[in-house]
Amino acid sequence: MVRVLVVEDDQFVRSALIRHLTDAGHAVRSVGTALEALREVAQVGFDLVVLDLGLPDLDGGEALKMLRGLTDVPVIIATARDDEAEIVRLLNDGADDYLTKPFSVEHLSARMAAVLRRSRGAGPGAEPPSRVIRVGGLAIDPLRRQAELDGTALDLTRREFDLLAFLAERPGVVVARRELLAEVWRQSYGEDQTIDVHLSWLRRKLGETAARPRYLHTLRGVGVKLEPPR
Repeated sequence: MVRVLVVEDDQFVRSALIRHLTDAGHAVRSVGTALEALREVAQVGFDLVVLDLGLPDLDGGEALKMLRGLTDVPVIIATARDDEAEIVRLLNDGADDYLTKPFSVEHLSARMAAVLRRSRGAGPGAEPPSRVIRVGGLAIDPLRRQAELDGTALDLTRREFDLLAFLAERPGVVVARRELLAEVWRQSYGEDQTIDVHLSWLRRKLGETAARPRYLHTLRGVGVKLEPPR
């Protein structure tokens, strides 16, 4: 089941997309503004976002840039605009694909399948061998994007999982914030608050706090490390 966020202010189009995607077996949530979309992405893990550009509160192009500051979840732009220069700009800004309205639901489904195959790094029907990273009671499978703590599955957002997996591959190593931004967020610069917020959410799911860390340890002014509890 693919978890999809539909960002579309036209109620008729939105209802049609929700109905089709739900009938196709996907778990669908929908919003009508850019700010709602950012809130949803920050709080809920999605596998794919379908983003309209003509939103009432913020242009979809700006919303895309802000989304890329939060997550690298695949984004398909769906809009009536067909200017080639704008399409190129949006793809360069992080969009994974672009659909011009009107389009058929079959066309959207095909594009979604292709984008998800690329993002998961596998061919149709391929199931790569598992390589589980273990740190203390943590078990992380980067290929299947699954994580467990003491045998219990962790419900992580895409970015939380990426952050946890990146640190788990370097147990006991202090990773600088600049490196986290570059390797996890794919940004050459950004706000430390972005990392702090995701670390806070991740700590909560690991059953710890910054004051009483178990796995995640922050070295002020240096970086972050993950190591098993002593």
